[in-house]
Amino acid sequence: MIVSASVRTDIPAFYGEWFRNRFRAGYCLVANPFSGQYSRVSLRHGVDGFVFWTRNPGPFLPVLAEVKAAGFPFLIQYTVTGYPQEIETSVIEAERSIALIRQLAELYGRRAVVWRYDPILLSDLTPPDWHIRNFARLAAELEGAVDEVVVSFVQNYRKTARNLAARGRKFSFSWRDPDPEEKTKALARLTDLAAARGMRLSICSQPELPGEPARCIDARRLSDLAGHPVPARTKGTRPGCLCAESRDIGAYESCPHGCAYCYAVNSRAAAKARLRAHDPLAEALILPPEGISPMQEGGGSLL
Repeated sequence: MIVSASVRTDIPAFYGEWFRNRFRAGYCLVANPFSGQYSRVSLRHGVDGFVFWTRNPGPFLPVLAEVKAAGFPFLIQYTVTGYPQEIETSVIEAERSIALIRQLAELYGRRAVVWRYDPILLSDLTPPDWHIRNFARLAAELEGAVDEVVVSFVQNYRKTARNLAARGRKFSFSWRDPDPEEKTKALARLTDLAAARGMRLSICSQPELPGEPARCIDARRLSDLAGHPVPARTKGTRPGCLCAESRDIGAYESCPHGCAYCYAVNSRAAAKARLRAHDPLAEALILPPEGISPMQEGGGSLL
């Protein structure tokens, strides 16, 4: 089993102490985002590897060392876009992220980190030419540290549309979803820029676009890092997704980064409140105010 931590929130940036406590305990409880029912997920027995998703792994570096020392392979999906603060409210600066990626590559090898230039947002603040210049600059600074960059274009999810509309009103900008021809031309430019820096460009879950599809939960990459095959079947979560089957241990509505295009948070203020109320000693990342009753916890043990 591969554990994903997490597409629902930034565990390395904000919840590293909780993960370390649960990793030492060997399990955590995870709420089903639809039913609210909690199930038990192993973090030791039967785990073949971890995929961490983050905008800032700096606070998590000691935890990664512990995971490595315990013999578990991991890869880090690291998003670095360099967008203006009007779009990404509290993300660390791109230069700091580049330094962290290089540090991770030195510690664990370039196969351990995947750069995500994701999502691509076309707006008054980030027009097409801006993206070409920005991507070229980031790719140049990351040359030799990563071998893959994952991209996608912003999708019009309900939360994404609401968050972008609110941010656009606040900072007087608009955004648009480019037509397929414009996306195809942009991808060709980005693919060439990436290749010139020794990187393969892949596209996350947008099968209508030409190019290599991404495998973000990548059993092949984990196998390389482990030095032995990591067994996993492909089980995508949406059309075009080639990810290996995994268990995600995060919780929606808990990431306070404040990215305007976020699909996982309705309210940054509410996410910040959840972070303040978070108990790093709890079995679950985010507990309901009344706690977890025996009827809520179910789904069997994966230990």
